[in-house]
Amino acid sequence: MSAASADPREHSHRHLVKFRAMVPHDVPGVGAVERDSYAFPWSEGIFRDCLRVGYLCRVAEMEGGIVAYGVVALGAGEAHILNLCVRGDMRGRSVGRQMLMLLLERARQAGMTDAFLEVRPSNTLAIALYQSVGFVQVGLRKGYYQAVEGREDALVLRLDLTAESGVVERPC
Repeated sequence: MSAASADPREHSHRHLVKFRAMVPHDVPGVGAVERDSYAFPWSEGIFRDCLRVGYLCRVAEMEGGIVAYGVVALGAGEAHILNLCVRGDMRGRSVGRQMLMLLLERARQAGMTDAFLEVRPSNTLAIALYQSVGFVQVGLRKGYYQAVEGREDALVLRLDLTAESGVVERPC
């Protein structure tokens, strides 16, 4: 079977997704993706505050709509990935991986030596993505996340951004 006859989603989406800096008029679209993805979403005000204080905020858009976003705080040599989310219908199409790699590269360019993030243990797809680029667990925050039935722990993951070979993608 030729590549042309394969599932068009597997090939065409990479050309249609555009990554760029988040701007204030993106916040409603980002908020919609956030609300559709999480039981306890960030408010649009939080995203506006992230832009206002100068966090690294990026969006991925396709056909004029926001399909993913990422927010990273940079400081003291560390990048802290605060939020990375992909719209439900776009998951599994490498958009999250591309966003993660973009955020990590920007952090490296800004002189950060380490990247950290928290992730719910129940978010196995995200954990697999983070581990595939070299993140390792370095801690556990008990009761970190609000959950439908109480609280959920957070795994704390770290990536060394100074490794000579840089971020190495490993198969999931």
